Amino acid sequence: MNNEKISSQSASSNNNLWKNWQGLSGWNYYFLVKFALLWGGYLNFHPLENLVFAAFVLFPLPVGWFRKIRNWIAIPVGIALFYYDTWLPGIQSIISLRGQATALSFDYIVEFIQRFINWSWVGAGFALLVGYLFISQWVRITPFVVAALIWLNAITIGEPSFNLMPATAATSTPSTNATPAQSGSADNTQSEALGPPTSQNLTAYYDKFIQAQQNLHTEFPASLPADAQLFDLLIINICSLSWSDMQAVGLADHPVWKKMNVVFDNFNSATSYSGPAAIRISRASCGQSSHTALYKTADQRCYLLNNLAQLGFKNDLVMDHSGAFGNYLKELREYAGIQATPLPFGNAKAELISFDGEPLYRDHSMLTEWLAARQKDDSPRAVTFYNTIELHDGNRSLATNKPVEYKKRLQDLFDDLDSFLDELDKSGRKVMVMVVPEHGAALVGDKMQVSGLRDIPSPSITHVPVGIRIIGAKAPAQQQALHIDSPSSYLAISELVSRTLDGKLFTQDSIDWQKLTENLPQTPAISETSGTVVMKYQDKTYIRLNNADWVPYPQ
Repeated sequence: MNNEKISSQSASSNNNLWKNWQGLSGWNYYFLVKFALLWGGYLNFHPLENLVFAAFVLFPLPVGWFRKIRNWIAIPVGIALFYYDTWLPGIQSIISLRGQATALSFDYIVEFIQRFINWSWVGAGFALLVGYLFISQWVRITPFVVAALIWLNAITIGEPSFNLMPATAATSTPSTNATPAQSGSADNTQSEALGPPTSQNLTAYYDKFIQAQQNLHTEFPASLPADAQLFDLLIINICSLSWSDMQAVGLADHPVWKKMNVVFDNFNSATSYSGPAAIRISRASCGQSSHTALYKTADQRCYLLNNLAQLGFKNDLVMDHSGAFGNYLKELREYAGIQATPLPFGNAKAELISFDGEPLYRDHSMLTEWLAARQKDDSPRAVTFYNTIELHDGNRSLATNKPVEYKKRLQDLFDDLDSFLDELDKSGRKVMVMVVPEHGAALVGDKMQVSGLRDIPSPSITHVPVGIRIIGAKAPAQQQALHIDSPSSYLAISELVSRTLDGKLFTQDSIDWQKLTENLPQTPAISETSGTVVMKYQDKTYIRLNNADWVPYPQ
């Protein structure tokens, strides 16, 4: 009798358990949306976490408070998991930028938020919802969703990442006139030797890169020769300019680039933000460091402007803005080693209002102010760091307070540089001009970031054009610029400066640009921001977010 009672209770318990099983219900649509975005390459999908979340929602709980509490908990967890699966900036990055966001103009914030709304995606999501509601009347969707989650976990066991989309070609680079001696990969042989792109191999490659870069630096002489010629170095640091941006607006062939003596076609800025870019170019005399190391004390021989100061080059600083936003000027002081007082705006003309509401001064006006001040200065040599943010996202017309399209601003900037180079030619001064952009504008977004978002230093953002022009040289300018196609970064610039310190190229009857630029340091394309690393490995680009596994950069 007791056995029959126990058997009856067991059967009843089993029946109750089966009655408590529930499907995913509306969460089916949640996962279907994720699958669709994953198929399109728009998610950094985490299979195990999503499977665990599905198990949490499916776990059979009896009707009552436990089930209600579970359902309420599932909502914020599901939202957080969805955000975790996207390529959007991490919480730590958002918190670090919180102070800067309060300085942005309201109009710019509204405009930027609107870029996240893709009406094609909204329409596709609505169609998917209708299809789900229609089919779910006859077909239980939960088994298919769970099977898909299990399958995604199965195919990623032991792998660094997965991609459901077919592989595509890497981002194209501009055509060049580089010679075979200047072309080649920085260390493709090393990446081949490390083997397939597993997370372990990718991490080993990155670690070896950072370690090797710590041993690299430019050798500067203790003093200049007695017959060294006087000249100035002008570094024009442009915010928000990349090859991708120029090509997007059809200005990659602007005449100003035809005036350059040397053009680096494969230069990597290594970052996508202004502060780190300024620090990296100021520390150009050493190999590339990690992003974290930028905010630590560096070897004194790393600071390019300080190295030049020890050789008699006065340090000057010019900006078309105040330097207040993002503590830019403060970072120049603390981490870039640039202590010069910014040149006053003087009679410079303001035509734009920046994204944070302060006036921006026309580049031609600011450079003319610098030239006038330099003509009055009796310092024999000077190195000037000029930073312009005219191209930064969100800048508006001072006259109308309406946005000015990027193409118009870029045309104005290039025209200003073109005119200024002509004026500099007529001034009689000997100047080595280096145009070195900070990073791109992300004018064309991709599957990871909308247009204007630069939290992830993608190749289209960090692949920037760098040009060198010698003003006041005795030798006639060559008919076309020498293009350097080898993977380069700031160390190549520092090395090129060190080779010209005696100034004798200004008095030579001809300049052998081929010899002057041969065997410049090559640097693999590896870029970083806080918590993010993007690098090229065996001709493909990979990304690591917050020290998680590496995944292929979605094309």
